Amino acid sequence: MQISVVIPALNEEACLGATLASVQAQPGATEVILVDGGSTDATQAVAARLARVLISPPGRAVQMNRGAGEASGEVLLFLHADTLLPPDAFAAIRRALEDPEAEAGLFRLRFDRPTPLLRFYAFTTRLPWPRLGFGDRGLFVRRSVFEALGGFPDMAMFEDLEMTQRLHQRGGFRFLPERVTTSARRFHANGTVRQQLRNTRLWLHYVRGTDPRRLTHLY
Repeated sequence: MQISVVIPALNEEACLGATLASVQAQPGATEVILVDGGSTDATQAVAARLARVLISPPGRAVQMNRGAGEASGEVLLFLHADTLLPPDAFAAIRRALEDPEAEAGLFRLRFDRPTPLLRFYAFTTRLPWPRLGFGDRGLFVRRSVFEALGGFPDMAMFEDLEMTQRLHQRGGFRFLPERVTTSARRFHANGTVRQQLRNTRLWLHYVRGTDPRRLTHLY
């Protein structure tokens, strides 16, 4: 079962090397595609050492759909540029998809520099709730299912939650116990409480059905 890893990126040279290394360390690692949205730093140069680099207009949905369209694997794994896979990530995905009824899934989450609040937030990813299916949790999906859904919706933000919700509604969605490790840099830069309040405000708007285009200035 070939897994193609698709990584959207924009000015991620600082963390990208570690992310790519976590992918390459997977037993049976295959195709890695980085889709750059117009970086002005060394993102493309860093990626070119370990991945195929594609260029795209900026926007995670656009970038991930571009990468998926060029991927050859039976399974697509969408990974943020600042998120590290656990050593057994590919094995866990393959185990989950041995069940022919399984179509997609997510990992649990932890942060690289956790505070008590971030530890609590990471703990909530144990809940089998698609409304918490953010893209930094490493969404994986069978290519055939991804294509049947038409890829990520063309949304200014929350395309990850929308895709997770659509996949979950089909059935066959798996919440894996293994954890990816994502960067807490935005929380540390802006203040953990302030950033979490901002995130919660945006999330509540999304859950209530607010048009994401009206929320981008708050992100």
